[in-house]
Amino acid sequence: MRSNSKGTPVTIDTHQHLLPDFFWEATENAHAPVGGLAPLRWSKEAAISFLDDAGIDIAVLSLSTPGVHTGDSAKARSLARQCNEFSGELTHARPDRFGGFACLPLPDVDASLEELSHALDGLGLDGIVLFTNSNGVYLGDPVLEPVFEELERRKAVVYVHPNPSPDPVAHSLGLPDNLIDFTTDTNRAVAQMHYTGRFARTPNVKYIFSHAGGSIPYLAARFDIIDKMGFIPSGDQRGTAADMFRRIYWDTALAASDPVLRMLRDVAGISQVLYGTDFPYLRRDLAVHSIQRILQSVELNDLEKTAILGGNALRLFPRLHSARRALVTTS
Repeated sequence: MRSNSKGTPVTIDTHQHLLPDFFWEATENAHAPVGGLAPLRWSKEAAISFLDDAGIDIAVLSLSTPGVHTGDSAKARSLARQCNEFSGELTHARPDRFGGFACLPLPDVDASLEELSHALDGLGLDGIVLFTNSNGVYLGDPVLEPVFEELERRKAVVYVHPNPSPDPVAHSLGLPDNLIDFTTDTNRAVAQMHYTGRFARTPNVKYIFSHAGGSIPYLAARFDIIDKMGFIPSGDQRGTAADMFRRIYWDTALAASDPVLRMLRDVAGISQVLYGTDFPYLRRDLAVHSIQRILQSVELNDLEKTAILGGNALRLFPRLHSARRALVTTS
């Protein structure tokens, strides 16, 4: 068991966002923020203060919705580079507290391949953040094949965050997107990636899906029926959804309740579950106490709690072993 100097499990938050002012100003409308909820004002100091108060050792930071591409490819390329340079500087300045997922200017494939190389090789970031759709292009779309071929070659860690649906009807109910639409867009992405063979063609990519995969654990039985009925072609090549669910990772951001944890154990296995807070979008006091929801769970045993809070993430991010060497001990 790995523990920090306080004797508690090492805790790694894989779903925490960095929101530098230049990104917010370039992508958001303060009067109508994407998702319907304006986050807390972000800074490195505020992020570290939150980590200390919450008892989190390391946060692997990523941009949130809408990503960097909001319609202008040239601006998206420039903004992706600026965001990744910012994340690289932050990670190098405080490797003991931060990791980073690099963003890509999808659906611009050529620019994304260039930025992927710069972010992973030049900046040493820990993985890539992708969005369920970028300007309506979903992750199973064949136009994105070159990007996924490169991610497979690198055996990259790929964190997938929801974006609003491009369908205006999905936003006509008068409800904030982060209530239903974000989870539904995750469902769309997972289903398309499975049934187009995206997952099957990238067996070495380590995918993490936000918010316990939307509603996917609840829909596992439906996927099983679709697979058994065989009316979507190429089932022999892609394998079953049940097998796929046990290869990808799922985070607990806004989903750390016992019923969801029970479904994740049954559908994916606890070894595939990662801790996440969604700070600074989740209200600070709720985010601070999110570790307690895991520790107080009656569904999990102590080994499972330790695995979710940090043990599973340490397998995904080897760099974090050395980054916390001064803190982490083995007992």
